Amino acid sequence: HERRFKERVFTGAACEYAAGKGCTASYLAARWAAKEAAAKALGLGLGQFCWREIEIAVTPGGQPTLRLSGQMANLAARLGITRWHVSLTHDRSRALAQVVAEKG
Repeated sequence: HERRFKERVFTGAACEYAAGKGCTASYLAARWAAKEAAAKALGLGLGQFCWREIEIAVTPGGQPTLRLSGQMANLAARLGITRWHVSLTHDRSRALAQVVAEKG
């Protein structure tokens, strides 16, 4: 089920990055939580969006950043959201994400 879950929730680039870093389940859980937080910032609940249209990427400096595509990007544009702030933390048994949407 793990492979199917990853394919449904994460983009290929995100899975490749995680695999290359030898990332743990809590690493991916933090990113899953950030996707959920972003969707809720857009006013959506679980089941109302495509998980793969929200990507948690990493800048060259290691900072998490949020990228939207498809309908999620369109919704953010309609709402006037121009910038996202993402904070992630995790240890072996917990994962936490906070996402702030900023209107321009």
